[in-house]
Amino acid sequence: MVTMMQLFVLILMIIYGMFSFIGLTVVMGRRKRKRAVGFFHPYTNDGGGGERVLWCAVKAIQEEAPHLSCVIYTGDDASPQSLEARALAIFGVKLLFPPQVVHLYKRIWIEAATYPHFTLIGQSLGSVLLAWEALNKFTPILYFDTSGYAFTYPVARLFGCKVACYTHYPTISSDMLSRVLSRNSIFWLSRGKAVYYKLMTWTYGWVGFYSNLAMVNSSWTQSHIEKLWNIPQRIRRVYPPCNTLSLQALPLERPEKLQNFISVAQFRPEKAHGIQLEAFAIAMKRVNMEAPDHPDVQIVRRLQIVGSCRNKEDEERLLHLKKKCSELGIDKQVEFRENVKYSDLVGLLGGAIAGLHSMTDEHFGISIVEYMAAGAVPIAHNSAGPKMDIVLDEDGQKTGFLATNVDEFGDAIYVLMTMPEAERLNIAAAARKRASRFSEERFYEDFKAAMHDLLKEL
Repeated sequence: MVTMMQLFVLILMIIYGMFSFIGLTVVMGRRKRKRAVGFFHPYTNDGGGGERVLWCAVKAIQEEAPHLSCVIYTGDDASPQSLEARALAIFGVKLLFPPQVVHLYKRIWIEAATYPHFTLIGQSLGSVLLAWEALNKFTPILYFDTSGYAFTYPVARLFGCKVACYTHYPTISSDMLSRVLSRNSIFWLSRGKAVYYKLMTWTYGWVGFYSNLAMVNSSWTQSHIEKLWNIPQRIRRVYPPCNTLSLQALPLERPEKLQNFISVAQFRPEKAHGIQLEAFAIAMKRVNMEAPDHPDVQIVRRLQIVGSCRNKEDEERLLHLKKKCSELGIDKQVEFRENVKYSDLVGLLGGAIAGLHSMTDEHFGISIVEYMAAGAVPIAHNSAGPKMDIVLDEDGQKTGFLATNVDEFGDAIYVLMTMPEAERLNIAAAARKRASRFSEERFYEDFKAAMHDLLKEL
């Protein structure tokens, strides 16, 4: 029969063994560090702005520090050659040479579906385990997070890595806390969530402090990260890369009898595609009643929704959106395009009179800049990046529309449907000029300047 003392000794031995294993792993990792930059980007198939940042960052490192290898930590079934080809085909980014690939097999640890409850803390702790897998397999001298997994930074520092990150948005913010509390009328539930989110906010600030260099993508993100991480001297604002050059070569004029509205975003819940469908339906109904086309000039109006699906949940969301089109009676006016190649996307942007973006607190909004560069007037949510950085007047000229709800989005769409072409061209020209502030070339300049001192140390 096992006595209490024997049980206590056994527990101590187990704990000692765990810490010994962890310590040995860390020591071995530190000794095996490679002269490389390891990019932590578990999803290399999402097709969004974050992936564009990844490939432009890889290219910038290859140009600025050719003596360092670039390694991608990914949970996708990808090869160096397939990733190189994808960067070029989807984003028009030509890498100097293929990156190395380290495959991660525990990506389920960061899937939201893995944690039905306490999702935020589950995914955060799951990212720690995934980073442990990554750094065990390959330990670089510079760990670069491009996906927003700040809880991995202490792990990387434990392995002896320098840590850099490109933060698209804070995992948690005061805005998020306010919205969560406003949704709960039950006192004890509200108090419980307040404690939970405040604890997460404090922990997020603590892990962020371990970053040697934190690049942020907008004024909104910068203001939040500076408050949360308390490392203002290590934070640099680097606007994300927008391929404005090729888009600016497109003509501003559009066919007289065709009005295409475009929406470019992943099929994620926060992108709020449903608002766009409802707003477009409202505008279509209103234009048919209040401003019907002349019999001799029948205008074809369409909404083209371009996006990609990351997982089964996104695919189900896409099916729901298609069903919603039928319910709204606009299924013949709405087209869905999945996983469009960049060359095809350029053609779609060049044929659109306006671009829709309805996410609340979008940290930046690369697709909005692409609309503007292509001559499509943006209609975006009146918050965060679009409000603070992008859809601002240029030389006193309006560059687009901002809206906060379905009715306001519907009004903006209607205005563009009935706007004289000369007025639309003036707005489009001003929008194109403003978009040049967020070019891919500007990203490379600012990124390399931000990385200069850190790369000198490697």
